[in-house]
Amino acid sequence: MVTLADIEAARERLRGSVYETPCAYSQTLSERTGTRCHVKLENLQMTGSFKERGAANVLLQLSAAERDRGVVTASAGNHGLAIAFHAARLGIRAVIVMPESAPLVKVTAARRYGAEVLLVGVSYDEAYRRAREVERERGLCFIHPFDDPRVIAGQGTLGLELMEQRPDADALLIPLGGGGLIAGVATAVRARGPRVRLIGVRAAELPTIADGIAVRERGALTAPVIQALVDDVVTVSEEEIANAILLLLEIEKTVVEGAGATTLAALVNRPLGLDGRTVALVLSGGNIDVTMVSRIIERGLVKDGRLVRLAVMLADRPGALARLTALIAEVRANILHIEHDRAFSRAGIGESEVELTLETSGPDQIAAIKARLASAGYRVEDAQPPGRPT
Repeated sequence: MVTLADIEAARERLRGSVYETPCAYSQTLSERTGTRCHVKLENLQMTGSFKERGAANVLLQLSAAERDRGVVTASAGNHGLAIAFHAARLGIRAVIVMPESAPLVKVTAARRYGAEVLLVGVSYDEAYRRAREVERERGLCFIHPFDDPRVIAGQGTLGLELMEQRPDADALLIPLGGGGLIAGVATAVRARGPRVRLIGVRAAELPTIADGIAVRERGALTAPVIQALVDDVVTVSEEEIANAILLLLEIEKTVVEGAGATTLAALVNRPLGLDGRTVALVLSGGNIDVTMVSRIIERGLVKDGRLVRLAVMLADRPGALARLTALIAEVRANILHIEHDRAFSRAGIGESEVELTLETSGPDQIAAIKARLASAGYRVEDAQPPGRPT
C-alpha cells in the first residue's frame, strides 16, 4: 500500500527531474461550465505528460545492477516515452513495447530519446504480454506502467502539488485508465484534503482517441485504492473528447491529447453537481498527432456550422460559375474548395453540379447563403460525403 510518506519521498527524489506544472484559472471555462475552473497543465512536462513522475521515480530507485541490466516496459505511449527520456538521462538501456496503434508522435519521440521501440499487437494488453516475454528473454527489469507502488507514489506527487496550488478545491477530475494516476493522487489528497471530491473519468469506448487511458482493467494495486478513495467514476464519448480537445485549443490555446481532455469533456457534458464550485481538471498530457488535431478541428468546424459543403446545380454555360461565386462573395463567405462535375453528378443534361466547401461564421450565415442562392434560382443541397458529420 502506497502511503503519504512514500509520495513525499518521491517528491524529494524527483526535484530537478520533473516540472512542478501550473494549475491555471480559466475565466472562459469557468463561464462555460458554471464553475470556478482551474486546469493542471501536465502537458507541459518535458515529454508531454504526467507519466514522467512515476517513470523517473522508479528509475531513480534502481540498484546499480538493475541499471546495468536495462529496463523494459509496455505502454500505450506516454509511459514508454517517459521511460525512454529518463532512462537516457540516467544512462540506462530501455526497450519500449507499444501497440501498433500508438500515436506516431509518441513512437518517434521514444526512438529519438534512444530507446528500442517494438510495435506489437493492436492493444495495450498484447504489448504487455510481449514486454513480459522480452523481460524473460533478455533479463531486463520490467517496469509496470501503473501497477507498481513506485509508479503510484510518483504520480501521487501531482496530488501534493494540487493541494498546495488549490487548497480550496471542491473537486478534482482525473483521467482514469489503469489507475496509477488517480490512485496516487487520491492517496495524497485524502491525506491533505479529505473533503475534496475525487472524480475519475474514463473513455466509454475501446479503442479510443484517448489512447493514454486505453486500458481495459485497473491494476491489482490500483483497484482497491480507487474503490476506497474515489467518489465517482464517469465515462465520456469519443465525440465529447474530440470537442473538449478543440475547446481547449480554442479557449486555453493549449494542445491536449484525448486522455487529458476527458476531464473537461466530463465537466461540460455530465451532471456532476459542481455549479459554483472550485474545480481542478487534470490535463494529463499533450502528445497528440498533428493529423488527429487536424481531423478534430475540421469535424468541430462542421459541427459548429463554420465549415459547410453545398451542392449547387447550375446551367452548363460560360460564365455560370463566375456568377455563382460572385453571389457567394456577396454574403461574405470564404470559398475553400470548388469541384465542378458534369459526368458523375445528379445534374441533368445541360447542367453541371458544383460542390462548394465554404468557411462561414456559423449556421446563420449558412442559412443566408442558401436563401440568397435560392432567390437567384439555384437548386441548393447539403453535400456531406459518407461518414462526415452534418
